[in-house]
Amino acid sequence: MSDHPAPPVPEPVDVQGSALVDWEFAAAAAARLAPPGPKADRAEIAALVTDLRSAASRAVGPVAETARMQAPADAPPALVVDRAGWIRANCASMGEMLAPVLDDVIARKREADRQRAERAGRELPDLGAASQAISGKVTGTEVAGLLSWVSTKVLGQYDLAPQGNPTLMFVAPNILGAERELGVDPADFRLWVAVHEETHRVQFTAVPWLRQHLIDQARSVGTTMMPEPDQMGQRLVEIARAMPAVLRGEEDITQVVATPEQRERLARVTAVMSLLEGHADVVMDEVGPSVIPSVEHIRRQFTQRRKGAGNVDKLLRRLLGMEAKMRQYKDGAVFVRAVVDQVGVDGFNQVWTSPETLPHPTEIADPPAWVARVHG
Repeated sequence: MSDHPAPPVPEPVDVQGSALVDWEFAAAAAARLAPPGPKADRAEIAALVTDLRSAASRAVGPVAETARMQAPADAPPALVVDRAGWIRANCASMGEMLAPVLDDVIARKREADRQRAERAGRELPDLGAASQAISGKVTGTEVAGLLSWVSTKVLGQYDLAPQGNPTLMFVAPNILGAERELGVDPADFRLWVAVHEETHRVQFTAVPWLRQHLIDQARSVGTTMMPEPDQMGQRLVEIARAMPAVLRGEEDITQVVATPEQRERLARVTAVMSLLEGHADVVMDEVGPSVIPSVEHIRRQFTQRRKGAGNVDKLLRRLLGMEAKMRQYKDGAVFVRAVVDQVGVDGFNQVWTSPETLPHPTEIADPPAWVARVHG
């Protein structure tokens, strides 16, 4: 008999959805992977930051006048960040946004494992902390690869920040790179971008219920999009079969990974996103040359830039569903302009009354149907 006591039996680890992705690791890895951006000396960087902050302030009046909506006076000021700063903010927001979704994934998997173990007469295996940590870092590495690429594309963002305070951000190196690539007037371009992002800030602060509504809808879609554990293999086979069509641009990745019911839910969220992006695009153009003298030239150049992505860039956009995102700008802008033409800006702003007055998926392509439903 040993003189040493037996080692204690470890308590079962409470598996949380957050363990599926190590968000801190993902943020650090993505920041290392992301290229630093265009070259600029310290004086140019300092001037860029100052000018972007000024542009954010100068955008407030034109947006309020054009959209006939205004953010509250106590809304926090805009932040100017580099790519690493954008990555950190989005990892924090994504972690909080996806936490309930991933918790549901874990719960369903554990229940499926429990039932299999019960049928086989075995005990349910415990997932130890070490195993969770390894899994979280593997997934975190995949997230880091995606975020490092996306961080080079985003000019600005209104971060919904489910975990805290929403913030308007401008990604300085991307704005500098875009204005150089487009050959546009820097001051005009920075204000043009600021007007777009200020419009998003107004949408979510002047319409108090909108932020939580969109967060709830996105989480609901995320939860329903996750296949049951016993369906995962079949879903992967379906995705593999459809992938050549996705890469050729003949199929939308979101249509491949979703069931008909899931597509309907996704369509509702997409309709809202089309509204938000289209409205911001319309406002940024409607402020006019009295505020942004070269606005028409900027729009032509920017539209051409969206079309002119290289082959690798286009493939990544298709795989990430970003081509569908580009369509949101176009479809939403067509909807907004058509409604404004029919019932004016104040009539259009009835869209912000409640979740029930948001456009249905079919109404984005049929603005008179929305007008008939909401205005009678």
